[in-house]
Amino acid sequence: MSNPEEEGSSLDDLIAFRRKHLENFKAAGLKPWGQRYHRDRTADSIHQEFAELTSEQEGPHVSVAGRVTAHRHQGKATFIDVTDVSGRIQCYFRQNDLEESYALLSNVDIGDFLGIKGKVFRTRRGELSLHVTEWTPLSKSLRPPPEKFHGLKDQETKYRQRYVDLLSSSEVRQTFILRSKILAAMRSYFDGLGFIEVETPTMTSLAGGASARPFITHHNALDMQLYLRIATELYLKRCIVGGLEKVYEIGRIFRNEGISTRHNPEFTMLELYEAYSDYEGMMELTEGLFAHLCDKVLGTETVVFDGKEVNLRPPFRRASMDSLLREHAGLGLHELRDSDTCFAKARELKLGLDAKTTTVAHAIDKIVDETVLPHLVQPTFITDYPIELSPLAKRKDDDPNLTYRFELFVCGSEIANAFSELNDPDDQRGRFESQQAQKDIDEEAHPLDEDFLLALEHGMPPTGGIGIGVDRLVMLLTGKTSIRDVVLFPLLRPRADG
Repeated sequence: MSNPEEEGSSLDDLIAFRRKHLENFKAAGLKPWGQRYHRDRTADSIHQEFAELTSEQEGPHVSVAGRVTAHRHQGKATFIDVTDVSGRIQCYFRQNDLEESYALLSNVDIGDFLGIKGKVFRTRRGELSLHVTEWTPLSKSLRPPPEKFHGLKDQETKYRQRYVDLLSSSEVRQTFILRSKILAAMRSYFDGLGFIEVETPTMTSLAGGASARPFITHHNALDMQLYLRIATELYLKRCIVGGLEKVYEIGRIFRNEGISTRHNPEFTMLELYEAYSDYEGMMELTEGLFAHLCDKVLGTETVVFDGKEVNLRPPFRRASMDSLLREHAGLGLHELRDSDTCFAKARELKLGLDAKTTTVAHAIDKIVDETVLPHLVQPTFITDYPIELSPLAKRKDDDPNLTYRFELFVCGSEIANAFSELNDPDDQRGRFESQQAQKDIDEEAHPLDEDFLLALEHGMPPTGGIGIGVDRLVMLLTGKTSIRDVVLFPLLRPRADG
């Protein structure tokens, strides 16, 4: 029978061809969906362990399992490449060795999973391989792989069918393996410094801790409106009040905002709080984390992001928001605090902001985005944020209009946000109330959280806190310029065709 996969047949024909192979397996008494299978090696471990094996030597019998990614017939022999998460190994099937089971190989399709036992050897062409003595089907693939395992070409399909993207691209698999290693290294770093990992509510009665629009849901049994959390901050600070002096959480955050190369409505955030520290301590902690990740995960202090070479070796540059605005916008914070001056600058920059619907604080933020951030390629701590943009940060002693706050930017993208945390309950109440007064033009204003204020009244020690966008950090360390390339299953618009 000819193979329609080599003739450009329709998808329906290809599926029918594979289903015929499925029936042939069943007719021969084979279980096409397999059972538990013991493997004592991975493809990579074979290449590592037997790298010095010559073509005159014989290796031991081993067992492997993986997906068929290539299938070649040569007379009375067949070569099949089997790929697992570690890599690929070539398997040599000889008719004289396998007898009846050899004939069934014609029913093996690219994409099938096989369990294989055989002896390690090196071919005359020098490729380390397995001389197969026994094989068994573990799972049948009823659909042909994309582009014969050279990967999906359509970017949207890559995101919609991530499982296909993963099975067809070792680079994509390695990105998500690296993401896992980054998360593990983050935990080991903070655990090694005496922090404890905690879990706080995902559904809350108030959406606080950040300036963002929440997703709203409803609890039927209690007949109450709930919000998916937009931050973990206020609950983690309650832990500090309660005597847990060093806490962190790596969790999913939900913000009802637009989708872009840097934004997904559901994302991963690290938030960390340390009693008796401050924002300077958080800078030191951040630099230490980057050094740890470069050493333990990357093996280098230099990465390339969006065509730019970035040096992640601490210490990082520190610059106040005022000095950066004067350098790149021609006006400082004090001038921009004036509404007329601020919105005149916004009009000059064509930001499309209106004083009737936008606060001065948010206008300043947009001006920074437009004028300053494009110049921040190397890691830079922007410090001394205005109080209007920092309702949860402590005021500076020498200028109460500014706060002990920094944001870390790399290649114009925010990676971290940290404060010397506000622990004065009266000041905190006043800031919440001030934000509530602007609710008509700022729908992202912090709500008045009475329970959090009650917690502060019990006393919170001086505290440093930081939030790190895990997805953006992974983007930086893997050189990916879209958040969708580091989130396994990003949110997408429904297809127009349903």
